[in-house]
Amino acid sequence: MQFEKDQKSEFKQLFMQVREFLLADDKVSEFKKERITTYHYAGSGLCHVRTMSEGVDVGFLKGAQLADKYQRLTGNAKKMRVLTLKKYSMKELTYYIDQAKKANLG
Repeated sequence: MQFEKDQKSEFKQLFMQVREFLLADDKVSEFKKERITTYHYAGSGLCHVRTMSEGVDVGFLKGAQLADKYQRLTGNAKKMRVLTLKKYSMKELTYYIDQAKKANLG
């Protein structure tokens, strides 16, 4: 399972910080899947989180709807955008996660 791989990654601590941030909201639920760990907000897909060779990827399912004042989102898919973290930034994570939650409700 990807979750176990994330636990063995050099970016385990960063992965756990992002995970704890997400799960601090009681409306967020976690689903450990074979290839990815996903998070839902109020019953709808919010994002996935996984370790990569360069850090931790947070993939926003409705990321194309998010404002990107930090110029950190990558991707050109119709809906998804990815935030790659190399260090924990609560300010940036809060900025993107709060928008993603609102996009889920809309």
